[in-house]
Amino acid sequence: MVSSGLIFKILDDALWQEAQRAGVFRGAPVDHADGYIHFSTSEQVAETARRHFAGRDDLVLLAIDTAKLDAHALRWEPSRGGDLFPHLYGDLPLTSVLWAKPLPFVGGQHIFPDTAS
Repeated sequence: MVSSGLIFKILDDALWQEAQRAGVFRGAPVDHADGYIHFSTSEQVAETARRHFAGRDDLVLLAIDTAKLDAHALRWEPSRGGDLFPHLYGDLPLTSVLWAKPLPFVGGQHIFPDTAS
């Protein structure tokens, strides 16, 4: 198990707007298909953006405080190359979101906020 800290979620702006209206984020289509909400650590998030969101300019990056999540619902599971990725089995309460910032795509790459990577 990985200790608590900061994890990140990349999602499109429309889903973020919907989550703000609902007061909770219930996941993106890929999350629904897999049965959990996908997150990345600061070391993983740029590669996640490159692999799964290439060319997308309608994205938002969320920073999540894992201490504010249900410890039983957050699981660290092996994925790409055996790395442990955080997966949330349940809804994401917006009270755990520390910030949400645009994730622009400029010059062939996503530009991350200084505090993310």
